[in-house]
Amino acid sequence: MNKAVIKKVFSYIGKYKIYLFLSLLLALVSSLCALYIPVLIGEGIDCIVSPGNVDFKFLTSIFIKVICFIAAVGASQWAMNVCNNKITYNVVRDVRKKAFDKIERLPFSYLDSNGSGDIVSRVIGDSDQFADGLLMGFTQFFTGIVTIIGTLCFMLSINVYITIAVVVITPVSLLLARFIASKTYSKFKLQSQTRGEQTDFINEMVENQKVVQAFSHEDENLEKFDEINQRLKIHSLKAIFYSSITNPATRFVNSLVYAAVAFTGALSVINGSLTVGFLATFLSYANQYTKPFNEISGVITELQNAFACASRLFELIEEEEIIPDSPNAKVLSNVKGNIEFKNVSFSYSQEKPLITDFNLKVESGMNVAIVGPTGCGKTTLINLLMRFYEINSGEITLDGVSTKDIARKSLRTSFGMVLQETWLKNGTIRENIAMGKPDATDEEIINAAKAVRSHYFIKTLPNGYDTVIDENSEALSQGQKQLLCITRIMLSQPPMLILDEATSSIDTRTEMIIQNAFKKLMEGRTSFIVAHRLSTIREADLILVMNNGAVVEQGKHEELLKRKGFYYNLYNSQFDD
Repeated sequence: MNKAVIKKVFSYIGKYKIYLFLSLLLALVSSLCALYIPVLIGEGIDCIVSPGNVDFKFLTSIFIKVICFIAAVGASQWAMNVCNNKITYNVVRDVRKKAFDKIERLPFSYLDSNGSGDIVSRVIGDSDQFADGLLMGFTQFFTGIVTIIGTLCFMLSINVYITIAVVVITPVSLLLARFIASKTYSKFKLQSQTRGEQTDFINEMVENQKVVQAFSHEDENLEKFDEINQRLKIHSLKAIFYSSITNPATRFVNSLVYAAVAFTGALSVINGSLTVGFLATFLSYANQYTKPFNEISGVITELQNAFACASRLFELIEEEEIIPDSPNAKVLSNVKGNIEFKNVSFSYSQEKPLITDFNLKVESGMNVAIVGPTGCGKTTLINLLMRFYEINSGEITLDGVSTKDIARKSLRTSFGMVLQETWLKNGTIRENIAMGKPDATDEEIINAAKAVRSHYFIKTLPNGYDTVIDENSEALSQGQKQLLCITRIMLSQPPMLILDEATSSIDTRTEMIIQNAFKKLMEGRTSFIVAHRLSTIREADLILVMNNGAVVEQGKHEELLKRKGFYYNLYNSQFDD
């Protein structure tokens, strides 16, 4: 078991010391009361000496005492379980919250390189497994330890020699538990990792079911799922195999202890040094003494699974975050939109350079189009401008201030961004439009919708602007979803615009209407348009033609066509007969 993981778990448990103290105290009370019951039963047996010679008065008092102690055991165990539940689910809540907070602060590079299904599996599945193991550990581990120590003390007070016989065999259980623990941790961690991989694959297939069916890729996906499922089966079987050794192995040791107590106890009764009642007490203690070893071995197995899941959660929590804003980060006001790239270099991996020594100067109010073949760095340029990724070297300035010295929130709210992929949250149409301006009035929302011609289809929906939708809503077409995203930007009226294939999912007629709306919106605003359809950017003030991460040509549409260079070939390729 990883000591570092245990230390981290206890750092979270430390916040709930009062519940921990109460749980330990109640475990002590529960165990001591349970341990005293066999003494009373033994005394009761000794009251029955022979036929006609039974002390009923003393038996009655013993019977009442046993009932009282049983009630005390039940009440203390109930209260202990309440405390354990408080500790467990508070700890898991804290860990899960911290993991989710971390997701909000993770760099895009991590999210790009790790499957969303695996991340979901860590935050939900692994935290649930962690909770189950931790709850079982608190419920049985404390009680088991107290029971073992208490039983030994009671047995020593009755007969030292029989107790020694019990203690001599005890290390066998400890050695078995240690052996099982050393094997199960790595197996459960592999099981957890493979489960995350499976969740990620299922998540991907569900989200892209139409694409899978369109390309008749069902059989290949079934084969891949079967392969992951087979690996999960193997890892799960190995983990369960080692953990299942616990019960029969510890039961075997329990039987040895019980036999040792019965044999030595019987000899003591024959010698007259022990009564039959106390032998019955000893045999009861033998069961009580060995039972916690059986439970604790099972608890260790569960804890191995819990700590394996916890380690994956802590790996997520300890991932490197986005570089935080500097303490003196500037909050923008009255943004003009003068942007400059100075000797900027960037690559997603060191082995494959993408953008090198890139320079660009964009003046306020300019309409800049970025074109080029797929993978040339168009969207990457936008990601760098918005600080979704940090540049490797060079500098990007906005109104003369380095973007690294500007608060991210201030920088990003200065841009209105419409992407090729739509993003809508679960809520009403009105809430989705007002995301960038939560205090917008109904009149402002409707005017923005009318400006981009989304008002008319919204009114046809069952509840109009109060219709509840989500990103996967089948009630809206892809074009209508895109219109809502554009309406959102129209409402917020940002000082700068980024349109990344913003009209790719819209029919030609609607696109013409939206282009006119964009023209109005872009007046006096610095705008960046990433486009594959070159017919949409003919009127741009500046067209940047990119290839392999570099600007190979720049100028206006007519100028670039006259040069008959890369843009000329790119443009004509879209209008070939």
